[in-house]
Amino acid sequence: MKKADLLIAHNRGVYNIKVEGRANFEYGLPLRNFAKNLEGNFQRITINLKSCTGMDSTFMGILAMIGLKAKKINAVVEILNADDNNRHLLKGLGLEKLFNFVEKKLKPADTADGEKPEVPEDQLSAAETVCEAHKTLVDIDDANAPKFEKVIEFADEDVKRLKKKQEESQK
Repeated sequence: MKKADLLIAHNRGVYNIKVEGRANFEYGLPLRNFAKNLEGNFQRITINLKSCTGMDSTFMGILAMIGLKAKKINAVVEILNADDNNRHLLKGLGLEKLFNFVEKKLKPADTADGEKPEVPEDQLSAAETVCEAHKTLVDIDDANAPKFEKVIEFADEDVKRLKKKQEESQK
């Protein structure tokens, strides 16, 4: 099974993100880093899901983080060419209030390959990403709380365990 490819490009205040394959928590790590480092000098983010075959909840939670950051500065986040399944997944978590869903024929400049971010192998970062993404989904829509309370609980436990392990190894 092909892993997802995640490409990120920036040009004159517009970020273009392209997702190919199944977008899962592994690609959530570099996307979370992107979201955390996203500064307020952009007008739009486009997320091209034309070639995305599906998404897990961690990845969608990180998309929500991006949507929230953009909303704070009145920037627009467009989800481009999402198929019915991906639209249904995003809308089912209450994320339609963060994104504009757009169908459009892309110009070569819109599809230009950007940088492929590195996927960190750090278990602590992965656990923190899973936890933060799911907490964001609950923040966006309270109806998500029963869906993800166990995931958040287990991820929190993982984060605590991994931090303790890291502290012990540094002694």
